[in-house]
Amino acid sequence: MSGYRSPVTAEDFSADTRAYFKGRTVAVTGGSGFIGSHAVEQLLALGAKPVVPTRQDAPPFLAHLGGDVEVRNADLTDKDSAVAGLRGATAVLHLAASVGGIEYNATHPATVFDANMQSFLNVMSAVLAVGAERLLVTSSACIYPRDATVPTPETEGFVDSPEPTNAGYGWAKRMEEMLGQAAAVEHGLEVAIARPYNAYGPRDNFNPASSHVLPALILKAFDSEDGILPVWGDGTPTRSFLYADDFARGLIEIAARYAEADPLNLGTDDEISIGAAAEMVAEIVGERRGTEIETRFQPTEYSGQPRRNCDNTKLQSTLGFAPMVAFRDGLERSVDWFMENRELALTAHNQ
Repeated sequence: MSGYRSPVTAEDFSADTRAYFKGRTVAVTGGSGFIGSHAVEQLLALGAKPVVPTRQDAPPFLAHLGGDVEVRNADLTDKDSAVAGLRGATAVLHLAASVGGIEYNATHPATVFDANMQSFLNVMSAVLAVGAERLLVTSSACIYPRDATVPTPETEGFVDSPEPTNAGYGWAKRMEEMLGQAAAVEHGLEVAIARPYNAYGPRDNFNPASSHVLPALILKAFDSEDGILPVWGDGTPTRSFLYADDFARGLIEIAARYAEADPLNLGTDDEISIGAAAEMVAEIVGERRGTEIETRFQPTEYSGQPRRNCDNTKLQSTLGFAPMVAFRDGLERSVDWFMENRELALTAHNQ
């Protein structure tokens, strides 16, 4: 079991969102994963009927939900299997994605692009085949160019090329947005498009070969035997981190209330450097271990986008959405979840 359940309740959502999802059958691709499992829990709180198509026989992040969720064995890389996985749903939240950390993305652009496009094309075909009325396209801030304005507005989503270290993923997400908009025009499909920023929280991917920066730092801090936390790069790049519960809640609000085939950034305007985040990880883990941990920066050729921060003006003005979990609080919850679920954290994303 995951050792965690999203504390978000129906009262944390707008009245329109509660009305839209109550009693609705909702397919969540990627629903057995990191953000998807939080979204499934929140849909249950809204009174929806979640369906999760997955290749996992017994998804560990959904085990605590028992029979409240319908888990279907499905492979989104196969068209017929995707149709079977989505059948009966009137709304589809497409959260499934193939992505890793900065080194993996930079060295596997073709693999990442192909994996994401194959599954999305099959999901789009399946959505139309089963007669679902609405699709959430989960894009990414990785679509923005390296020299984007900071904070970055939605208008720069198709300016120049995506940041090079995330080129495969960024181009795939751009194409997903375009195909979603095309399906709205050609088929009358109700399409919502979310562009989330960096996620973190319980059930994150701690696999060293593919993890993102925060889980990688947490793992290295706990495994440090000499009191040193090695940090890739010089620590100056910045990111805008969004806690998993807020991330999932934002996706659900956008899906319910803004099916306009028009992208909305989803994030927080709290910009923090990787160096400052690493110092915070070292402090929190050190407190839990009862030892002092010192950060030490290591030069690397992969540094990613120099700055990333979310312009959420449009999100706030359109939906009135704002994150509820501050970064320090969310980081402490993430560290505590890892301490309590280390074995699961290291194996769940390998299934």
